[in-house]
Amino acid sequence: MKIGLQLAMPSEFRALPGASSLTPFETVSGVDFYRFSPDIIACTGGVGKVNAAMAAEILCLKYGVDLILNTGVAGCFTDLPTTSVVVASELIQHDVDTTGVGDPIGLVSTVNRLEFPTWQPEHCVELLRRAGIEAVTGRVSTSDAFLTRGARSQWVYDTFHPLLAEMEGCAIAQVCLRNDVPFVAVKSVSDHPFFENQAEEYNAFQEALDAAGQAAMALAAALAEEPAAKL
Repeated sequence: MKIGLQLAMPSEFRALPGASSLTPFETVSGVDFYRFSPDIIACTGGVGKVNAAMAAEILCLKYGVDLILNTGVAGCFTDLPTTSVVVASELIQHDVDTTGVGDPIGLVSTVNRLEFPTWQPEHCVELLRRAGIEAVTGRVSTSDAFLTRGARSQWVYDTFHPLLAEMEGCAIAQVCLRNDVPFVAVKSVSDHPFFENQAEEYNAFQEALDAAGQAAMALAAALAEEPAAKL
């Protein structure tokens, strides 16, 4: 199975085991692409939904990946400790709002759905467990905003009940849906929007980066060994 490993930030890429020795083999539309193995291509698409969607489209159309695995760090709405690994069960975009024309909040009208499911999250948790990495599943919310303590974060949690908040995952999931490419997301908890020390947590997130990098490479390697026919 050919895996597209998609990250947002260079710091997330550098946390991948073996990444420090790699240089881009190609740059497309400003996105650097790296080859970890014949079956694992990685890219750093940039922060935010537009950057994420553009990089995912390149992985689908130019490189013909069988599955996209998105990884990185995320804020957590519960007290799950930092560095905890989460495999997304489904994703939503909490900043999509066409309620003015009668749609439910969060509905992506182009594909007429609110939730974007991921490929076999429980199986991915099991693959991580076999690699010695414990993980849980949960809903992930995406928007073009870094959430901090306040009314907006409370509204997101009360409305959508996510475990995590980040800025790329659901945009990639939407691209994958339209290209009929399976999607997986594995995140590490870097901070907690409801905690008073959120800024200190996020600014000291190297351990969370390392946890995400270890989990992502372990899962990518395991998925690459699976036959594409299983998708």
